[in-house]
Amino acid sequence: MSTVLVYADRADVRARVKAAIGTLPDPRLGEIEFVDVADGRDLLAAVDHGEADLCVLDAEATPEGGMGLSRQLKNEITGCPPTLLLVARADDRWLATWSLADAVVTHPVDPDELTAAVVELLLARAAGAPVRRPVTYASHAAITP
Repeated sequence: MSTVLVYADRADVRARVKAAIGTLPDPRLGEIEFVDVADGRDLLAAVDHGEADLCVLDAEATPEGGMGLSRQLKNEITGCPPTLLLVARADDRWLATWSLADAVVTHPVDPDELTAAVVELLLARAAGAPVRRPVTYASHAAITP
């Protein structure tokens, strides 16, 4: 069983995400358990305590957007689970690179696209794929052109 944390300040967004993915998106994964999170502090605490195999984050959530939370998770939590970011416009995908998200899907979610991304990320995590680590500014300074 995999646990997917769904972060959004709006309950209807969380419900649409869960409905799009379903509890058995791929037989290789087994059943998925969803945890609703509407507060950034609760999200950080749950991930810090190892309660998630994947985080789906709404970039449009307020007051804490999913982009900032994704970046914070990736920078602060060792072994951070993959993050999937929901953005309002396809043009916002490039902004999501700043967040260090592992995948990006646009609102309104296309169930097939969202499910495919979730399955890919969960299978990679189950297979022991390396955790994405951010590149620090110090690393950039060591590189000479």
